[in-house]
Amino acid sequence: MRDDRCGEQEGQHMTKVVIHIFHGDDDSISYGSRLSERIRQIAADKQAEVEVFCFGPAQARLTGGPGDEARAVHNRRLDDLIAAGVPVGACVNAAKADGTDEELRKRGFTLEVARDAFLRFALEGATVITF
Repeated sequence: MRDDRCGEQEGQHMTKVVIHIFHGDDDSISYGSRLSERIRQIAADKQAEVEVFCFGPAQARLTGGPGDEARAVHNRRLDDLIAAGVPVGACVNAAKADGTDEELRKRGFTLEVARDAFLRFALEGATVITF
């Protein structure tokens, strides 16, 4: 029997898009954080949710000193996404190894084991786009 009700049906999940920012080059972090914001702007209208996960070389660019314009823009965009309610995560093991876990938590990052995050994305049926 077909159910013509509007909205989410019991047992169904909202569509999810995960922007996985992995590569640490200027273009990858710039375009990855920019696309994340652009998707956020329309996600609710499309009954979708967006999440961002930083890992690998891109995670190393979440902290650092001044003078790196691409890093500063990347971090500002991610902080703005967090402020807008978008879950932004990073690998807890890498953060602990780098000594950045407390700083990232204070900024509002969700820290979890990357393995667990990627399995969760698969179980949620998320579309993962990697930069």
